[in-house]
Amino acid sequence: MQQRVWRFSVRWRGWSKKVVGACVLAFGVQAQASAPVPVVVSFSILGDIVQQVGGERVQVRALVGPEADAHVFQPKPADARAVAAARLLVVNGLGYEGWLERLLRNANYRGELVRVTDGIEPLPARNDHDHDTKGSHRHGHGHDHGEHDPHAWQDVRHAIHSTRRIADALCRVDASGCDSYRQRAHTYAQTLQALDAEIRAAWAPIPPQQRTVVTSHDAFRYYGHAYGVRFLPAQGVNTASEPSAAALARLIRQVRAEGVRAIFVERLTDARLVQRVAQEAGVRPSTVPLYSDALSKPDGPAPDYVSLMRHNTRAMVEAIQGRR
Repeated sequence: MQQRVWRFSVRWRGWSKKVVGACVLAFGVQAQASAPVPVVVSFSILGDIVQQVGGERVQVRALVGPEADAHVFQPKPADARAVAAARLLVVNGLGYEGWLERLLRNANYRGELVRVTDGIEPLPARNDHDHDTKGSHRHGHGHDHGEHDPHAWQDVRHAIHSTRRIADALCRVDASGCDSYRQRAHTYAQTLQALDAEIRAAWAPIPPQQRTVVTSHDAFRYYGHAYGVRFLPAQGVNTASEPSAAALARLIRQVRAEGVRAIFVERLTDARLVQRVAQEAGVRPSTVPLYSDALSKPDGPAPDYVSLMRHNTRAMVEAIQGRR
């Protein structure tokens, strides 16, 4: 009897080891399958959109974070390592990331790359020879955006387009999560469609001839094209550009002649240029900054894309109406 019990015990221990081993293996496979997909994005606004589509299935790293300027970004070795480890790299395109090709070479990146603006009809860059880009940025540092204006996200319809392209890319790198990505993209697109309608409704009471806004740099042409607003930038498309004295004098005369009341400094730009325009034109600039190329910190007024667009719209409309 004792011998039979001993044999049974040996068999039980052997069987239990196999079961435990199988459970450990299964748990490891499941953990590996459920690990978040590492996604690197070029700047914070894209990071938010990717997070909206990916949810808990993605781990997003923005190379250029909130309150940071992609125009003057210089990738570091840690950025190259992050790109090399990513399964998906999401960028704007249209020349916005002038440093991208160099970063891809340094990272030896072979993963999925999506440019969210592919497929839209881009606006041409403003052909204004009075904006002189500093030589150090014009030669060799990749901050010249080229023939197209890259700030496409300022039109919410283009953000909807980006949302769909991001969902497609995530499906390619993580097929098991595709249904989730499609559903989340659909839900977020509905949110953006409502946002687009909200912006149009906010501008509706203001006559078209009064919809003029002075900004620090030329980042809002897509917004203006979509929502019927004219923007007079003190700088060119690049925050590193500098206007000539003649261009600045023309802008000041124009603000005076047209009685422009909405003058804004953008969060990432030098306030002195716009403050000079406002002072010499006899207009008080808004104390509320606009967010053009980056989100705010989480406790700021523009911690995500929807909040950014609402904040900018409300600030501009209230300034024109004399409420700011």
